[in-house]
Amino acid sequence: MAQHHRKKTPLGPELAARMAALQLLQAVLLKHRSIDDAFDAAARGLEPRDRAFVRLLAATTLRRLGQIDDVLMKFVAKEPPPDVRDLLRLGAAQLLFLGTPPHAAVATTVDLVKAKYDRLSALANAVMRRVADQGAGLIAAQDAAKLNTPDWLWESWVAAYGDPAARATAEAHLHEAPLDISVKDPATAPVWAEKLGGLVLPTGTVRLPKGSKVQDLEGYSEGAWWVQDAAAALPAKILLHALLQNGLQHGPQQIGDICAAPGGKSAQLAAAGHSVTAVDISAQRLGLTEENFKRLGLTAHTVVADALTWRPETPFDGLLLDAPCSATGTIRRHPDLPFLKRPTSLEAFVTTQTALLKAVVPMVKPGAPIVYSVCSLQPEERRAVVDAVCGETGLARLKVPAAAIAGENQFLTRDGELRTLPSQWGELGGLDGFYGVLLQRTI
Repeated sequence: MAQHHRKKTPLGPELAARMAALQLLQAVLLKHRSIDDAFDAAARGLEPRDRAFVRLLAATTLRRLGQIDDVLMKFVAKEPPPDVRDLLRLGAAQLLFLGTPPHAAVATTVDLVKAKYDRLSALANAVMRRVADQGAGLIAAQDAAKLNTPDWLWESWVAAYGDPAARATAEAHLHEAPLDISVKDPATAPVWAEKLGGLVLPTGTVRLPKGSKVQDLEGYSEGAWWVQDAAAALPAKILLHALLQNGLQHGPQQIGDICAAPGGKSAQLAAAGHSVTAVDISAQRLGLTEENFKRLGLTAHTVVADALTWRPETPFDGLLLDAPCSATGTIRRHPDLPFLKRPTSLEAFVTTQTALLKAVVPMVKPGAPIVYSVCSLQPEERRAVVDAVCGETGLARLKVPAAAIAGENQFLTRDGELRTLPSQWGELGGLDGFYGVLLQRTI
């Protein structure tokens, strides 16, 4: 790379936004930082519209990177410097998936390459023009689901769910997830769906049109609802149903929410009238939970602590453990995840999940329900963890009743566990991948 002359030029708004997208893309690919963590630094000083474009461009490039690289390989004989390679990727994403006018996508890509490696601007121009002319035909012939999924994830999903379900899941990841909200008073969900131009899903979640700006919507500042994917709302629904089945419907019960931040499930439990203790090891994330509760007009006792060693003064009547995990069930919302996780990441998660599930058993009264959940598609983090702990502690596995999730039997396995896949509810826009199991302390 030393032979290329670097040249610095001032950037206008269009180029500045694309340069910010380059910084964001490389934060993920080279530094293994999440989009959320790196975004503010990358987009600093940009107007709101440009900031939105930066996130969209970087996210789309990551979501479709396998396809993009497959196209670029046809037009680039030799690997260019990393900055140039990534600028070509961003340019191709605009041409192939974002509908950017070809002249704008080509010109901005060439200008940015020229600003960094002026001798490679002719290469950039030639490649971008070929992508503009031939890219659509190449894309149409690709196996998009396979190309955009790392081999280790694809093979894992095929082994766990079969080829059709794995492919459908990978295809669901190619599309941006809709915006879901949980309404503080579930009875008013149809009212809020009508007000906000959305629809009520079978399980009671309200789904809004894509592109909705959360803080500008009616009801946000008033605390009428909070953002929460439809699948993420199911574990708390299962726990609430179990409390009713145990005859604990009279008066508020003492409920523990372990690894509670950002607090959506705690809000569900509190809105149902229970006394919630929200425990999380991160003071910063728990602070956001407290802010959300203040906006919602709800109360919870928050505790910054490591749940492996923390214990409540009095055992809980029920408990929800949404354990830290690889989060591969949320790739639709976080297309950077496949580039941040590795197969070797799973072992550490499984160790933590197993230790946490063991630790929460003595936190509840004998006979009390416990719901264990993860937003992961990886089988290692699901049933294997529960089986290991049930074999060593006083835990019994119970079947999740269909009534707990509004009769949506497609989300239940034959063994009565919660299992959602992003490919399900396809006609409604899909949902995150989640696993949940209902347990009971027996001794």
